[in-house]
Amino acid sequence: MKQPPSVVDGGRELLGWLREMRDDEPVAVDAYGMYHVFRFDDVQAVTTDPPVFSSDFTRIMPQVEEGAKGSLITADPPLHRKLRRLVSTAFTPKVVASLEPRIAQVTNDLIDDIDGSGFDLVEKLAYPLPVIVIAELLGLPASDRAQLKSWSDELLSIQTGDFSDPKMLDEAQKKAENLNAYLLEHITRRRGNPTNDLLGKLVTAEVDGEGLDDTEIVNFSRLLLLAGHITTTMLLGNAMLCFEENPDSAAQVRADPSLVPAAVEEILRVRSPFLFVARVSTQDVELSGRTIPADKMVMAWLLGANHDERHFADPERFDIHRDPNRQAAFGHGIHFCLGAPLARLEARVALTAIFQRFADIRIADRSAVKFRETQGMYGVTYLPLEVERA
Repeated sequence: MKQPPSVVDGGRELLGWLREMRDDEPVAVDAYGMYHVFRFDDVQAVTTDPPVFSSDFTRIMPQVEEGAKGSLITADPPLHRKLRRLVSTAFTPKVVASLEPRIAQVTNDLIDDIDGSGFDLVEKLAYPLPVIVIAELLGLPASDRAQLKSWSDELLSIQTGDFSDPKMLDEAQKKAENLNAYLLEHITRRRGNPTNDLLGKLVTAEVDGEGLDDTEIVNFSRLLLLAGHITTTMLLGNAMLCFEENPDSAAQVRADPSLVPAAVEEILRVRSPFLFVARVSTQDVELSGRTIPADKMVMAWLLGANHDERHFADPERFDIHRDPNRQAAFGHGIHFCLGAPLARLEARVALTAIFQRFADIRIADRSAVKFRETQGMYGVTYLPLEVERA
């Protein structure tokens, strides 16, 4: 299997490659010995069958055990159910819905702070909005967001490659040290002075009568912080790209804000923020006529599934009226993205405000747009906009 193209061109070459892989090599093995699946049905099979496709990478990489403690991403049942139950109370539909006024306030405050008619969407809105919201949920000062962004960017810059490479693991651990120390400091404060924020709740939470240790809470909190903002950051940038490429859809959404939720689902399908998710096979298993041996890393391509013509009619067409739209951007099964309702709400509130506050929005210079180069992610790091205020 040849190396997948990057998304620095906006994803055009990658989408062509994914189509070729779905047609000609739907289950493929790369130079690192990892297996890749591209069709919707195969991706769904990999992400919904934990006994066969495990999230516990320590099965084949015991060296990552310390960093995996307390992580929802790398936990299988029954531990996964216990960990998810601990944090799910902070992401119930009722709790998420209650955040809407605060999200709207932050969004409008950020727009108020924009000077002139030109700005970078990522710097001024797409990054600060979700990081302020998730930092407040965790109980971290919003004033630390610049430092949190720096640490997050360092961690997210690590390339996907040979997951068993000790150098890659050492790099990840070193880049996590400062963020881990920062989180540990806040956790330690709450040990002696409990708070009602999410960090405070994790400190006092118990699973079957046992509390979480500091390492588990640090790893858990780091995941929530990273995943809690990067998805929305990429989603908002991808939304502007989709609307720029489809002005008729943008006009419809501007005229009828009730179309925003459906538009968000189509944006997630067409430009999925995360390209793939990883699992480990626990036994020999056959997908699309090819056997994947036991104890192999399996990469399930979410973007490939979302453009599968076997599942979506005319998948390359951006259609905000697509119904049904069972896109796979947030995964499936027990590891369905915990923060999906929050990301959807933030996107809906922010996009509605953008269309209300600006009479015209356009990308200032398409050639200047910078795409995230980290493998596994599909989004922008710089998106210059020109706007006219309403």
